[in-house]
Amino acid sequence: MGAAAMTSSSAPQTPATTLGKDGLGQQPWWVAEWMELINAYRYKKRLERAWTYAREGNVRSIRFEGRRVQARVQGTEPEPYKVKLWLDVLSDEDWDFVLEALAGKARWTCQLLAGVMPDDIERAFAASGRRLFPFKLQEVRSECSCPDKANPCKHISAVYYLMGDRFSEDPFVLFQLRGRTRAQLLGDLAERRRRHQSERQQPSAAATPAAPAAAQADRWWSYNAPLDPDLVVITPALEGGSGLDEAGDLPLAAEPRWPEANRHFLEGLRRQGAALGQLAMARAMGGGAP
Repeated sequence: MGAAAMTSSSAPQTPATTLGKDGLGQQPWWVAEWMELINAYRYKKRLERAWTYAREGNVRSIRFEGRRVQARVQGTEPEPYKVKLWLDVLSDEDWDFVLEALAGKARWTCQLLAGVMPDDIERAFAASGRRLFPFKLQEVRSECSCPDKANPCKHISAVYYLMGDRFSEDPFVLFQLRGRTRAQLLGDLAERRRRHQSERQQPSAAATPAAPAAAQADRWWSYNAPLDPDLVVITPALEGGSGLDEAGDLPLAAEPRWPEANRHFLEGLRRQGAALGQLAMARAMGGGAP
């Protein structure tokens, strides 16, 4: 018999889950992150009973009521036990930091729209100093109406396992537990992305005007202000300081019929460079006149 699935409505439902004898099968990383907390619980016998409850349909219903998860789990008594689980909700100020970080990275938004949890999502939550995933099991708040004083009891643990099953289908459940539904999260992200796009398209009033030379290539190397002769020293380029020397070996194709062609070509380039350098020196010494 399948275990109950989680629903946002108040009516209990019992469709099938992917829970198998050995666990949830192939798990997305965010499900494994959630399950790691409960699997680290030291009362292993209690976890084994919880697995049995989850797999054999003892969890009669799981549903959201606001930001809490409400469940009914059949135990040894005729009446099912009532279980509640919840996480600490982020404040509006915390969410403002998170949403700003998410909106600033297109990849995060695209993955969330595709129903995939970004593997570095905690970096967005770090902007608020909070976390999406609980750091330890004690951060998952829970209550059960059973007489067992231990927390989590096997009824709570069974619900916890099935929540992992639900997360594999919809990672937005985790955001809902932290205070933002899927619709709210994606709506806020879309609005912030539009705002960022609009700000990028609007010219900044404080932007520094472009220098005239930026639009006129013939003025890039011009300098019309007078120079103090005592501060100006004009010397020829050092040996080995030509552009060819800096560039290193050029990838010239060899021509077997004229094996010396490349050498003559490079020597011609060097002669040309030396002649232009001498011309530049002459113009510089003459004050820049042609």
